[in-house]
Amino acid sequence: MATSYSTAAQVVEALHSAANPIEEAKIRNRVDEDEAVIGVRMGTLFDIAKHAAGLPDAELDALFEHEAYEPRLAAFCILDFRARRKLADDQRAALAHIYLDRHDSISTWDMVDRAAPRVLGWPILIGAVGDSVLDDLARADDPLRRRSAITAPLWFIKEGSTADVERGLAIASSLDDDRHPRVRSAVQIYRKHARRRLQRHGNP
Repeated sequence: MATSYSTAAQVVEALHSAANPIEEAKIRNRVDEDEAVIGVRMGTLFDIAKHAAGLPDAELDALFEHEAYEPRLAAFCILDFRARRKLADDQRAALAHIYLDRHDSISTWDMVDRAAPRVLGWPILIGAVGDSVLDDLARADDPLRRRSAITAPLWFIKEGSTADVERGLAIASSLDDDRHPRVRSAVQIYRKHARRRLQRHGNP
């Protein structure tokens, strides 16, 4: 694998080079019928994205705008890899705004789950982004935006206070009547981890 990728075309070429019909069949089970799929194993895709974390903004935009599932997932993985770095608050806010601005590129739940906790939840936790964005996402028509609303606060469980965890539980409560399975499952995941965190810290 190359040391690094500097263009979207190089990333897409690497993804195509790693294509596997077996993986394509697996991915087909979780994407829309008309969505283009290359067929790349997740571990391989993550490695490619890690080596593309330094892509210029215009090249990252090209991945977000790609018709196929894997280049767009790679773009959100790149955001996640960037969020793992030591960053100033304004840099974290910038990543969160990219995530929000590019949310229409999200077509599957795994794009949300890969990026939302660190890329969105972390800057909200430190106050670099206002937490009202979670309420806005929770009220959205798009179920994947609603999934972002409850997946981002997973970072609160990892790094926040009891009050932060309870803020996430308030979002979960606002989604109690949501009938979409991808939202319901995310609410259940948040509640499970929140309960463990609160019990570990002596809360009922």
